[in-house]
Amino acid sequence: MSRIILTYGLISGLVIITGIIGTIVLAGDEPHGNVWLGYLIMLVALSSILVGVKQHRDQALGGVIRFRTALGVGLGIAVIAALAYIVVWEAYLALTDYGFMDQYIAHTLEAKRAAGVTGAAYQQALAEAETMRRQYANPLFRVPITFAEIFPVGLLIALVSAALLRNPRFLPARSRPTAA
Repeated sequence: MSRIILTYGLISGLVIITGIIGTIVLAGDEPHGNVWLGYLIMLVALSSILVGVKQHRDQALGGVIRFRTALGVGLGIAVIAALAYIVVWEAYLALTDYGFMDQYIAHTLEAKRAAGVTGAAYQQALAEAETMRRQYANPLFRVPITFAEIFPVGLLIALVSAALLRNPRFLPARSRPTAA
């Protein structure tokens, strides 16, 4: 079971890493602008949870799996994928001199100005941005936030996969032809 978790977790992580790097390279001036694309990449990558749970069910358990076991395998794959996501994000931050938060705050404050926010409301937004900058500089704050970006998607897919695959008629194992 741990081999399947590690294998499919790393496959999922590789797809996420490739997607992140691809969006950063292709996005140019606005590397952090498309949240929906990021979650679509996560959804596609984490679909390996379904494949991994199915493989465990079919190969190790003879085509039958309990919900709890399936959920455990799915969550294991999601955790490995999330750890890969965190490692790549931390590497990206280090390679860019941790400039992400500066860009994010500048973009957010520019959007507030463009929306007509001025005076005390703008000063409050500025103070909140500075608080966020200080908090995000701490890895003990940043890493759990990064984990929380991806793990709920993995949890949802693990729950759905476990619910579907506990039924042996859902995507049944192929029977291999026997030699006569």
